[in-house]
Amino acid sequence: MAQEQATRGLRLWPGWVLVALAWIITHGSGMVAPATMVQFFGMMIGPLVGLVGILVWWLFASRAPKGDRWLGLLVLVVVPVLTFILAHPSTPMAIVVYGFPILCLAFVLWAALTQRWAASPRRWSLVAVVLVAIGSWVLVRAEGIHGDMSWDFAWRWAETPEEELLEAVASEEVLAPPQAEIGEAVWPGFRGAQRNSVVPGVALATDWSASPPEELWSRPVGPGWSSFAVAGDLLYTQEQRGEQEAVSCYRASTGEPVWIHEDPARFWEPMAGTGPRATPTVHRGRVYALGATGILNALNALDGSRLWRRDVAEDTGAKTPEWGFSSSPLVVDGLVVVHTGAPDGKAVVAYDELSGEPRWFAPAGALSYSSVHLATLHGVRQLLIVTGDGVTSLAPADGSVLWRHEWPAGGGARVTQPWVLEDDTVLVGTSFGLGTRRLAPTKDAGSWSVAEVWTTRRLKPYYNDFVVHGGHVYGFDGRILTCIGVEDGERAWKGGRYGNGQMLLLPEQDLLLVISDRGDVALVEAAPGAYTEVARIAAIEGKTWNHPVIADGVLYVRNGEEMAAFRLPMKSGKTSSNKVAEVAAAELPSHTP
Repeated sequence: MAQEQATRGLRLWPGWVLVALAWIITHGSGMVAPATMVQFFGMMIGPLVGLVGILVWWLFASRAPKGDRWLGLLVLVVVPVLTFILAHPSTPMAIVVYGFPILCLAFVLWAALTQRWAASPRRWSLVAVVLVAIGSWVLVRAEGIHGDMSWDFAWRWAETPEEELLEAVASEEVLAPPQAEIGEAVWPGFRGAQRNSVVPGVALATDWSASPPEELWSRPVGPGWSSFAVAGDLLYTQEQRGEQEAVSCYRASTGEPVWIHEDPARFWEPMAGTGPRATPTVHRGRVYALGATGILNALNALDGSRLWRRDVAEDTGAKTPEWGFSSSPLVVDGLVVVHTGAPDGKAVVAYDELSGEPRWFAPAGALSYSSVHLATLHGVRQLLIVTGDGVTSLAPADGSVLWRHEWPAGGGARVTQPWVLEDDTVLVGTSFGLGTRRLAPTKDAGSWSVAEVWTTRRLKPYYNDFVVHGGHVYGFDGRILTCIGVEDGERAWKGGRYGNGQMLLLPEQDLLLVISDRGDVALVEAAPGAYTEVARIAAIEGKTWNHPVIADGVLYVRNGEEMAAFRLPMKSGKTSSNKVAEVAAAELPSHTP
């Protein structure tokens, strides 16, 4: 029998078919349906289909000698299992997505190239090939995933940027806290005063080849996806520093540290990485910041001293979400409001601004990485919360539900903020192939109802917020910048490739300032005629998911490794106005003791 098998050779075509199938399902799903659950499940199912299929083929349909078949089964099971045991905690998913398809390809190549070899070298070479193809993954660590679900890798023993930062700041002295008032909240928190990324009163010079933005400073920063709040000459953000989760204050003019408040907490997960997610909110001399593990701090904005502290997970019974608590605190009517996703009617919690005592709890849906959004619809102030279940509106005074719109995200998470249009309709964006929906809440005889105006799959934002200008919506359809009409959701253009970036709207100039997920900054026309990039510079390096900020003519950008400030060039005869601060002051909710 063995002689007959040797004469006939191996039956290789099923192996090649299985290798092709594994690669097509794993990587082709992202080409057919990018940034959807189809891509995610394809990345998980494709490698498993390939590996299991290869095992079945090798054992029952390959015509390999019996000893080779059993050895193949042994190494294809034992070596991957040992690899998972010995691998860095960040790599198991990457091993499945990348390692398994490579292993399948390497195994079939080995079978094709060595089928005429003598038994001993053939079998030893099998062990070597499998060890290299899959076992070598123990030598690397994953540095997180990009929006297109590709991974970054580094040698396991290489120093991380966070470790380099900790060494650099070990002997660093912070400045003495300022003795004066902190000044106006030019940019009070996440996406500005209205949480819409609109920067009024700016007149930029757009020929950046002649007058490029001037870098004022840059410095390393701990990992995290927090953006900035800006008040006076102080810049607030969150970052991870070893086993300490930090709320940090820097000089906006120089980047020098003013104070660091630390809590013994560390959040990490393999896809997005380490550190806090939410952006601090500065309000009337205080800074409110929610950490990724649920620590909510109220700090003195001048010196970082703690005024009160709550654990939202403990207060509500919420479990830490897969990607961490991400709700940037909203300060409204003497309350600090955050979304926790807790069950039993405690998905949203409001704390007393001064004392930190819980004032009310409210239901809203569990899965969300969005922040609570203040809106006025039909003359009624309300809090909008976008979750995996849909949209919920709450009364700020007591958290009572005003209205709900059910739009399940199919197990996926919603991340972007809603946008309230001038006619009191609301735009909600969703990835996972669902798209963007325009809702029309109405109030009649004291009760609310919600109608769907339209839903389009032409714009499917994931964690990349959109803006509205001149009757059109500008955002990311997956990883490509896109413009759709407000009236009907029809696409006007799709063109700019900035990865999973973020943007600001400069309405007076019909411009978007876009930061790519690789750290480039570009100016793009906010016009429905066609996609047009006006200018571009390389600002920072590395995966950049953090929202940019413009305050008093300075652009602040950061990612999980670096932050920097750039003085933006202004049009001739123009200076940066303080209109941003004026809008912030006008829009900040009143305080009720």
